[in-house]
Amino acid sequence: MELPFAESYKIKMVEPVRRSTREEREVWIKEANYNLFKLKSGQVFIDLLTDSGTGAMSDRQWSEMMLGDESYAGASSYFKMKDAISEILGFEYFLPTHQGRAAENVLFSALIKAGDIIPGNSHFDTTKGHIEFRKAKAVDCTISEAFDTTVLHPFKGNIDLGKLEDVLKSTPREKIPCIVVTVTCNSSGGQPVSMENIRNVRSLADKYGIMVVFDSARFAENAYFIKTREEGYAGKTIREIVREMFSYADAMTMSSKKDAIVNMGGFIAMRSKELFDKASVFNIMFEGYITYGGMSGRDMNALAQGLREGTEFDYLETRISQVAYLGERLLHFGVPVQQPFGGHAIFVDAKRFLPQIPKEQFQAQTLAVELYLESGVRGVEIGALLADRDPDTRENRYPALELLRLTIPRRVYTNNHMDYVATALGNVFERRNNIIKGLKITGEAPIMRHFTVDLARV
Repeated sequence: MELPFAESYKIKMVEPVRRSTREEREVWIKEANYNLFKLKSGQVFIDLLTDSGTGAMSDRQWSEMMLGDESYAGASSYFKMKDAISEILGFEYFLPTHQGRAAENVLFSALIKAGDIIPGNSHFDTTKGHIEFRKAKAVDCTISEAFDTTVLHPFKGNIDLGKLEDVLKSTPREKIPCIVVTVTCNSSGGQPVSMENIRNVRSLADKYGIMVVFDSARFAENAYFIKTREEGYAGKTIREIVREMFSYADAMTMSSKKDAIVNMGGFIAMRSKELFDKASVFNIMFEGYITYGGMSGRDMNALAQGLREGTEFDYLETRISQVAYLGERLLHFGVPVQQPFGGHAIFVDAKRFLPQIPKEQFQAQTLAVELYLESGVRGVEIGALLADRDPDTRENRYPALELLRLTIPRRVYTNNHMDYVATALGNVFERRNNIIKGLKITGEAPIMRHFTVDLARV
């Protein structure tokens, strides 16, 4: 008989976690003003808030930590990182930063000015935040299939080429500093972008003389989906696919806390020496010298090793299979989720889950709170809170998708944990008709409010 699937690692160290009571959680979430970011980690049983920096490093990564060179300039750790980026991604120039949003801050300081237009596929919160902070505008050109969670499209992260060309045609060339391609596309449900689509975006960019920048936090997961879903790539290795993907990019930003499986770190990579020199000025101002950029040598070593481990097929198959396992268990309970399943998380369709809650009462955040109260599981809202206010009108923006993201940290939880999460959400789904009131904002920051927003029951 066929052997069952098994993880491609064994566990060497464990961290105890405590299960709390419903009564405790009622007090804690109220004290946190119904913002799950404000909970203490000890108040959470299974933490699916994010996969950013929450993964478990390997024995080889921990070994590299001990070899870190903490020299201020020219450390050997910098050159290990440089070699890994050159070998795996194919970029000659790079700048280390302390995380992904720092990479965006540095690169966008060199590229974007007030009044610019930046088209792309469902820019994530920090990307859009850095664009709008500079009085520029992010234009979403994602394919329409991405916004219907019931449609089975293998590459819901794809850019609609017609929408993109409309933007490129109607906007003066000097107003478009770059096209941003997010791989995988987080805001549409961790959905991949096909190689064909990437190639066609590159062709359009060449036609109009525009730079292409990849938001690359989950590039390896994107390559896995290309290998398993796109015709002509089944026989290629993950690294061969990765090299082709990045051959169509002029530059990239990277939150290494995802697919490089480290707790802290990021970088910018580019082909242009001119752009490298321009960005270096901002890197020194905001991050640190160009050979450490806000990172310790030990973290650079772990990052370089993580890039190699993160582009191994067996690791990716284990990781993405666990995400799919949770998705299948939720479907078993009737829970509506974005399909097909993405790479790093399962995205629950809160509009279909809680249609009786008005959009003004933040359906996905309401669902996230109910899941926490039920079980101590912490997820995160990807909906109207994250969409923030329109920078001109200051009115709330209501996106097409209102999602609760259940984000799986890498190499951290077992499938028993996934069963617990699925059953908990199944219990909430059974009593969904009794949830008749949502949440209201009582205090918020002027930009990227979802991190620190205060809420109350309606």
